Amino acid sequence: MAILTEDECRAILKKALGYSKADECEINFGGSDSGNIRYARNTVSTSGSLSQTSMVISSAFGKKLGVVTTNEYDDASVEKAVRLSEELAQLAPENPEFVSFLGPQTYAPRSKTFVSETAAITPALRTDMVGKSLDTAKENKLIAAGFLQNSAGFSSMMNSHGLFAYNTSTDVNFSVTLRSEDGTGSGYSTKGYNDVSKLDTLAFTKIAAQKATGSKGAKAIEPGKYTVILEPAAGIVLLEQLYGGLDARSADEGRSFLSKPGGKTKLGEKMVDERVNIYSDPSHPDLPTGSWAGDGQPQIKRSWIEKGVVKNFTYSRYWAQKQGIKSIPNPDGIIMEGGNATLEELIKGTEKGILVTRLWYIRPVDPQTLLFTGLTRDGTFYIENGQIKFPIKNLRFNESPVIMLNNLDALGKPERTVSGESGQNALIPPMRIRDFTFTSLSDAV
Repeated sequence: MAILTEDECRAILKKALGYSKADECEINFGGSDSGNIRYARNTVSTSGSLSQTSMVISSAFGKKLGVVTTNEYDDASVEKAVRLSEELAQLAPENPEFVSFLGPQTYAPRSKTFVSETAAITPALRTDMVGKSLDTAKENKLIAAGFLQNSAGFSSMMNSHGLFAYNTSTDVNFSVTLRSEDGTGSGYSTKGYNDVSKLDTLAFTKIAAQKATGSKGAKAIEPGKYTVILEPAAGIVLLEQLYGGLDARSADEGRSFLSKPGGKTKLGEKMVDERVNIYSDPSHPDLPTGSWAGDGQPQIKRSWIEKGVVKNFTYSRYWAQKQGIKSIPNPDGIIMEGGNATLEELIKGTEKGILVTRLWYIRPVDPQTLLFTGLTRDGTFYIENGQIKFPIKNLRFNESPVIMLNNLDALGKPERTVSGESGQNALIPPMRIRDFTFTSLSDAV
């Protein structure tokens, strides 16, 4: 299905709302066209494309809510879906946390979330991009497994209070793992962009190939506390546990690392190193995101941690209403400020330490301290006197991003990366951290 224009969405939603007899009604309508190639053992295993749309109709009578999803848009089918949502609402128990839908909102001009060249990606282009990755693997006598996916989509919403919102977006994501033929060396790279011209599968596969070749013959070292350099793909999976946990309700209710005795929170307090600045900005040129959140609230530039101080929490509309303050939606993209140093310069300035390509299998240990455990993988190296000396066997870590950012030694230049855990894109610098805690060795590659 083609990407519908703003006018087309407005017309369809207006007609659908015209069928509503509920106290209030809100309809979300969106769709996407996507394509992908998956490969393993140096051979393409699957390729395909998908076109899909859906309309989600939410009808409310007082605090009773009914929701129906449909992908049939003729008049009779839409009216039937609206009637069904109303029937379900009448049967539903009252939701004590229901908040009435928003009225009209003012949104900032849309940032460049949609790039026509990305929307125009063809199967032939995907094949060419993956072919470069496979050629690199074969030339280096490595075994590749990877995934390339692109999509273009639209999203819109309208409700009976006069709210209307619309956005289009594109993205292309790539990840590749390269293994040595004997299975003892592994390298990894992942990237995601709105603009396909920024995705160089050849260059990123070469980085993974260097790590795979260089990580053969890994040596065991004793677990303990080490200075580490976390590449962005490694750092993001711990950082997202921090900025993803800035939730007001869990803090207010004493369930969070941001809670304090007596029902107080750490909002406004210095929590990490003063060099840590984390914010969101829908109009950031390197990480553009939508101008509105899923519930219709405007997304604006907002500081979350400034000079180490917690500046904002996210507030659901229900919790904000309960607390008598303005709601703050979850951001769609996160930026962490850094310095100007390259990864190579961070390595050069390290007397002794460990370079970590990737952290994997992240699991919570203690939510009150935000302690997590997980494993290094796909290229872990020992640094001595500013040089990578030898590969080391993977290690299990126990670490909190709060402690980690209090042990911050240096920041590099931020770059866009993708979380291997959540799939979220962010701008994250490489980080050099003191006293990072490794608890045991791992035989994983």
